[in-house]
Amino acid sequence: MAQIFHPSMKVVAKASIVAAVITIAALSTVAVLMYRSSYYTTAQEPREQVVPFSHKHHVSGLGIDCRYCHTSVEQSSFAGIPPTSTCMTCHSQVWTGSPMLAPVRESYRTNTPLQWTRVNDLPDFVFFNHSIHIAKGIGCQTCHGQVDQMPLTWRQESLYMAWCLDCHRAPEKFIRPRSEVFNMKYKAPANQTEVGLKLVKAYSVKTKQLTDCSICHR
Repeated sequence: MAQIFHPSMKVVAKASIVAAVITIAALSTVAVLMYRSSYYTTAQEPREQVVPFSHKHHVSGLGIDCRYCHTSVEQSSFAGIPPTSTCMTCHSQVWTGSPMLAPVRESYRTNTPLQWTRVNDLPDFVFFNHSIHIAKGIGCQTCHGQVDQMPLTWRQESLYMAWCLDCHRAPEKFIRPRSEVFNMKYKAPANQTEVGLKLVKAYSVKTKQLTDCSICHR
């Protein structure tokens, strides 16, 4: 019986298999890199807002504490979005005719909340509590980045579960004294792990429970 395939097809078949494996591996690598990239996560991408609010101006320039606007951050799971009346505490006296602040004045006049765009928005199946993180010595800067240097606010991190677990598995690397939680200029000491372990114990951080699924998924 005559041979159907030429002997050279063996080489072609082997080369095709190798090429397919390399292609699949390359595509998988590209997919993972894309999934973790800022293009997909929108991390470090400034968000457009109804009013171009500058944290850099208000926090770094004017020295306004985070809690002045985010009033519920120490007692609630939600940090809180300031009502227009908070903005008008100052802007009824300064920049009163600024076109940029026209939406703020209109919101205050009509008693209609401004429609801000969420910057750090977790999926509905994730439970996050701001107050417990603050009580355990996790600074705003740890998750939100150097907000006091943001002329327009962006998400600093991916907010992926793997990123959260980096801290939950080793909180001593990130924890700081409670008195420094809102200090945007805080720098971790050279012996952070040593200091962190002491704070973990002092603040009763239950490290064995931090990686339990029910902590974040309820």
